[in-house]
Amino acid sequence: MPTSTDHDLTHITPRDQAEILAQALPYIRRFHGKTLVIKYGGNAMTDPALQQDFAEDVVLLKLVGMNPIVVHGGGPQIDEALAKIGKKGTFIQGMRVTDEETMEVVEWVLGGEVQQDIVGLINAAGGKAVGLTGRDGAMIRARKLKMLDRDDPTKELDVGHVGEIVSIDPSVVKALQDDAFIPVISPIGFGEDNESYNINADVVAAKLAAVLKAEKLLMLTNIRGVLDKAGNLITELTPRRIDELIDDGTISGGMLPKLAGAIDAAKSGVNAVHVVDGRVPHAMLLEILTDQAYGTMIRSF
Repeated sequence: MPTSTDHDLTHITPRDQAEILAQALPYIRRFHGKTLVIKYGGNAMTDPALQQDFAEDVVLLKLVGMNPIVVHGGGPQIDEALAKIGKKGTFIQGMRVTDEETMEVVEWVLGGEVQQDIVGLINAAGGKAVGLTGRDGAMIRARKLKMLDRDDPTKELDVGHVGEIVSIDPSVVKALQDDAFIPVISPIGFGEDNESYNINADVVAAKLAAVLKAEKLLMLTNIRGVLDKAGNLITELTPRRIDELIDDGTISGGMLPKLAGAIDAAKSGVNAVHVVDGRVPHAMLLEILTDQAYGTMIRSF
């Protein structure tokens, strides 16, 4: 667990500090003016010390000329809010069943409480964050997700107000970026009859990165990255290698949907997708501004 000593740099000599900054310079130059989409979730989102690290990293990236965009989840916070009204979250095939009442909770938890916490953290760290949902600027158009039964693909399962993306209009995000703001986006879309939809945050982050032709998509997770069968970190992957690892069972479970979005983004023009260990203090900064791998990078080729 990170402590205040993690932020104490007094043991580093001024010469070493200068060396660290000099090593970051080529990366700062290379990514200056580029868009970075960051999926924020896991421990990084719930541990107070890691929350502060994250906010500082986002502000620093903006200050050195990059354009970070944050897309956040909030599963644990939604479960907590549902428990307060005596409702238990139910899942089908890993997907939250979102009835009318649950959708109302999702909207005020994601678009209200969680989003504003993140906006506040970034602003306190010296940035200028602005919270958005998919409704703002008509950004995320969605439709009801058609989910087929795994055991009987002829059968469709009803998971309520869970959506899939029809289109993303990034003009409101671009306008905010140009005015030096940091967009913080809740994964809520709207349908043709103005109904709200809860959308998987990994999917929103991947699709937004593709639409914006982002330089990087960073997905903060609670794992070290993609591991081989011996438990060693795989620092770099291509879509072809991922297919091989899925076929031989190395990659399975919850990592599959995350990588599906990552591969789509990589194939759609995002130069690199990073699955980053969000439990490591400043992991995002270390992944972008150093040679050291703090996760798995997926290239499009």
